[in-house]
Amino acid sequence: MQKIQVPIKGMHCKSCEMLVEDNLKEIKGVKKAEVSHKKHNAIVFYEGEKPDMGKIDKAVREAGYEIGAEGQKGFFSKNINDYKDLGIAFVFLVIGYFLLRYFGLTNIKVGSTSNPSGLPIVLLVGITAGFSSCMALAGGLVLGVAAKHASAHPEATSTEKFRPHLFFNSGRLLSYIILGGALGLLGSAFEISSLGTGVLTIIVGLVMIVLGVQLIGIFPGLKSLNFTLPKGIAKFFGVKNNPTEYNHKSAMVLGALTFFLPCGFTQAMQVYALSTGNFWSGAAIMGVFALGTAPGLLSIGGLASFVKGIFAKRFFKFAGVSLIAMALFNINNGMNLAGWTIDWSDGQSANTIVSTDPNVTMSNGVQVVKMEENEFGYQPNKFTIVKGIPVRWVIDAKEPYSCASSLVMSKMGISKHLTAGENIIEFTPTETGKLAFSCSMGMYTGAFDVTN
Repeated sequence: MQKIQVPIKGMHCKSCEMLVEDNLKEIKGVKKAEVSHKKHNAIVFYEGEKPDMGKIDKAVREAGYEIGAEGQKGFFSKNINDYKDLGIAFVFLVIGYFLLRYFGLTNIKVGSTSNPSGLPIVLLVGITAGFSSCMALAGGLVLGVAAKHASAHPEATSTEKFRPHLFFNSGRLLSYIILGGALGLLGSAFEISSLGTGVLTIIVGLVMIVLGVQLIGIFPGLKSLNFTLPKGIAKFFGVKNNPTEYNHKSAMVLGALTFFLPCGFTQAMQVYALSTGNFWSGAAIMGVFALGTAPGLLSIGGLASFVKGIFAKRFFKFAGVSLIAMALFNINNGMNLAGWTIDWSDGQSANTIVSTDPNVTMSNGVQVVKMEENEFGYQPNKFTIVKGIPVRWVIDAKEPYSCASSLVMSKMGISKHLTAGENIIEFTPTETGKLAFSCSMGMYTGAFDVTN
């Protein structure tokens, strides 16, 4: 065989190589093609008559790239097709979001019993969490890692690409069983402050943004950025930190660490495990819950395992746009949880006498605030109260296993897991301004406007 070398610009990953190779091999007389996105070229092997350069140029263009020397990479991609695909991905994301809202899948109802009547109810809660809040946080994280892995290894079979999800969920299941049992024995040893969970949520959101930006492909300079476990953690679990090579142990450790991610569903089950006071009961509760979340997490991450060809390239852009959207959502939630919210009011209300709030009444010198918690969050979620007067906050929990059931008010140091029926929180506001509260993920929010 003879060979010719063709310079190609616009390639930035192994998926690009596969697309160009597939098109080149369809040209008559071409026996093999070796494409390298790092060397920015293709070596075309042929027998007999030399392939027509016009056909080679057409094959490269149909794959979405151009023949020519690769210049110095700028911060933004110069390939117009990257932006077209990005626009299409954004449109599909918006359509998908409104379809989910139309069919009510963004607010799934679990049930209103004060305590799970058994492991079947725990399993139902897990299934619900896997397709809702866990999908936004843990699911978003695993989608980013899985899509990046599949994009970097297009030569792998669907089974090989799907294997990381099995190890991720296996690590998640094992950690939930072990740590759930420990919860049954050790009490609230694993409970993190609202500030800590807020910061953790923001960090996860930032990681998802970087993964998403790498997948959309319009920032070539960020392609080489990789995330690895801290050396101490990697050494403890026996993980070899090679960012260019997939490692089953890394996937399992990542799944195990999701136990500490903030989620109302997860924390409700952790409290239930805690209440048992027994290792085996706590292990069974958290293990069954993790098992219930697996279908949702496997479905979102597994999509990246079965896409191929030009559709794969567009799917990864869609995955990247979705990741960035979920990341911004989680970062906003983390800021709400940490109490880092921005008060857009003009500040005048803090210096005026409080107007009558229909949801706030005075009884024996105490401000009584009544609120309902349900699958849609908190209703009502805005109240006006007076500084220096004790508050009796009465919360009627209708959905104790929705994400809103874990209530946090960072400024007052309040953290409470709501049980079915009436829950009472008492505090005295000492400063005027805004007292924000939210669920433990920061997803559902509300606020007290404290006035003189």
